[in-house]
Amino acid sequence: MELFLKIVLVVLSIAVVAVVLLQKGKSAGLSGAISGGAEHLFGKTKARGMDLILQRITVGLGAAFMIVSILVAVLVS
Repeated sequence: MELFLKIVLVVLSIAVVAVVLLQKGKSAGLSGAISGGAEHLFGKTKARGMDLILQRITVGLGAAFMIVSILVAVLVS
């Protein structure tokens, strides 16, 4: 069981890295920093399409990663 959970943990960690790298950056250079501040101040519509899907996948994978990490830590000790 411990070996299976460790394999799942490695797969989840690779998946989290891949999904985070697929996401578009929130700001691109100086112009992104200026407009990003304005969007934060005045509000901006939520991400649409693929960005929203990637955000939800990232949250799910992150939660799964944390749960499996805790399970591995409990089983090892």
